Parts: sequence; C-alpha cells; structure tokens
Amino acid sequence: MHTKLIVSLVLGGLAVLFIVQNAAVIDIRFLFWTMSMSRALFMFFMLATGLLVGWLLHGYYSYRKEQRKKTAI
Repeated sequence: MHTKLIVSLVLGGLAVLFIVQNAAVIDIRFLFWTMSMSRALFMFFMLATGLLVGWLLHGYYSYRKEQRKKTAI
C-alpha cells in the first residue's frame, strides 16, 4: 500500500516538474491555422493522439486477424 502511494507521489511530482519546465507558450502553425499553447500541453496532446491512433490501429488489425481466421475455416 505504501509503495503505491510513494510511486504515485513521485510520478505526480515529476509531472508537475515537467509542466513547470515546459510552460513556455509556443506557436503552432498548420496550413492556414495558427494556435498558441504551452509546450507541455502540446506534448500531452501529441502523446494522447499517438495513444489513440495506436489503440485504434491495434483494434483494426485484431479485427482483421479474426476475420481471416473465420474465412480460413
């Protein structure tokens, strides 16, 4: 029980340290859009986008694999 609390506090502290060190505002330009946001928030959105795309692709490839097994029988 205490180990989980300590690990959670350390990870939370590292997350706060990361946010404080990356609080600078950056401009993001894509085609004709321009957006300003903190670097930490941008990195979080990129991480979340990558996780979502990976999760969706894994589900798609698992579905295709199951379909191939059904047609091979």
